[in-house]
Parts: sequence; structure tokens; C-alpha cells
Amino acid sequence: MNHGRPHAPKADIPPASTAPLVGWHCVHHYYEFDRKVLSSLSAEVIEKGNKQVTQILDEEHNGRPERLQTSVVSGHKADFGIMMMDPDPISIDHIHQALLASELGPALRPTYSFVSMSEISEYLPTVDDYRNRLVRDGLEGEILETKVKVYADRQPAMRQHRLSPEFPDWPATCFYPMNKHRGAVNNWFVLPKSRRSAMMSEHGRSGMTYSGKVTQLVTTSVGLDDWEWGVTLWAKNPQYLKDIVYEMRFDEASAKYAEFGPFYTSYVMSAADMLKHCFIGGSITI
Repeated sequence: MNHGRPHAPKADIPPASTAPLVGWHCVHHYYEFDRKVLSSLSAEVIEKGNKQVTQILDEEHNGRPERLQTSVVSGHKADFGIMMMDPDPISIDHIHQALLASELGPALRPTYSFVSMSEISEYLPTVDDYRNRLVRDGLEGEILETKVKVYADRQPAMRQHRLSPEFPDWPATCFYPMNKHRGAVNNWFVLPKSRRSAMMSEHGRSGMTYSGKVTQLVTTSVGLDDWEWGVTLWAKNPQYLKDIVYEMRFDEASAKYAEFGPFYTSYVMSAADMLKHCFIGGSITI
């Protein structure tokens, strides 16, 4: 006789699948070119490899992940990066493997990757949460109702952006992983949710001052990678990347409880332009 917990009815268990029940898979890949290996490849091989890589990273090509974006990386951490999102992780990994199997594959060195999933944050205020906050701030009457309606109308788009976002074609982007502290003094995970929500609300209000300048996607990597979350920022100007990260670090949620990993700053461009920028084939002219 089974004296343990009763088994859940099979009807309550979703079928086995690699697709998340909510949201999409998200992977950041970064690569560098091995110039020694490149120098050993013939011009014909490099030309063929360029064509292959351009086709592999063509985000409009049938069979590609739902979202794919290529960028060139500033600094020595990598030469270029790709960010991909799709319900199917195999579709995403197929791009990585295809790059390594291409004619340029022997000259490609993966330098970093980050695996995560999109989610709707538990700190995203509900309509009632938003109304209560406005009331606490002293709003009432028509102004209160107008603001609440605007927020309610924005909710579906906000949730959609977090789960299956469109990648903006803004020129500057950066990615970094982060954790919340579990230290003896500052431990995020022992705080009551009301306290955590208040700090994240403050953090969100700071970010909203950059509306139209910066857009953000936070994905969860808990149980999937070495860090707990990944943060991707896109900006109309790299100045805004510096400004928003600096200003938001003064918020209590960051100042006391956040731990940041390496930053990868890059600039969005097509695969063909990336190869040209990295001088993969063709003459060197500056």
C-alpha cells in the first residue's frame, strides 16, 4: 500500500516536451575567430564559409529560430555574438552546431554562452497592485482611473514582450548575467515578498525613465545555467547603456542585493556585415 503522497492524476500532467509551458528558450552565444586557423584556409574555402555563415544566420530564412540577432562585440571577450529565442531548444542549438560545421567552423572558437528562458516576473504588478500604489501616492478620481486603465490596457503587451519579445533593431546592445545575494547579512531570498516587491517596484520606476531610449529583457536561468537571471538591454545609443546601468545600481534592489557577471557590449548588424567587419575574407582596408 502506498502511504506516501498520492500520485497526481495523469490528466494533470502535461505531455513530455522540450517546449516550455510558458515562454521561450533563450540562448546567447559568443565566438572569436582563430586567426591562425583562418590563415591556413584557402580563399575559396573562406568565401564558401562566408556564404554558409551568412545563410545560417539569416533570421528571415525558413526554419530559423523565432528570434535571431547577430552583433559584433566590443572588446576582446569575443568577435561576435548571436542571441536566439524559440519554443524549441533544438532549433536554437542547430544554429550553433551549423556554424561549427561550416567551412569557417575550424576557425570559430566559442568563448561564452548563456542558457535561459523567458518568463513573466513575479514582481510584475497586477492592475490591483498598480491601483493601490497610486492610491498610496495620493491619486484619486478621474486621474487615478485614467492611469489604471492605461496600465490595464498595456498589460497584454507587457506580458507578450517578456515571453516572446521582438528584438529591436537599435544599434547598441549588452548582455550580463546576475544573481541575488544569499549572504549572511543581505539575503534576498529570506525577505518577505512584500519587501522584495517594493524594491523591484522602485527599480522598475528607475528603468521607466529610459522609455524610448532603452528596452530590457530579463530571462531566468535558475536551474539552467551558472547564474540566476540574464539581462539583455538594447539602446538607441550606447551612452544610454552606461547611464541606465549606473543609475539603477543606486536602487536598493541592486545596491544591496545584486551580483553581476561579465558584461558583453555589442553592436547589431547583419551576418554579412559582421564578417566584413571582422575582415573574414577580402582585402584589409581602413
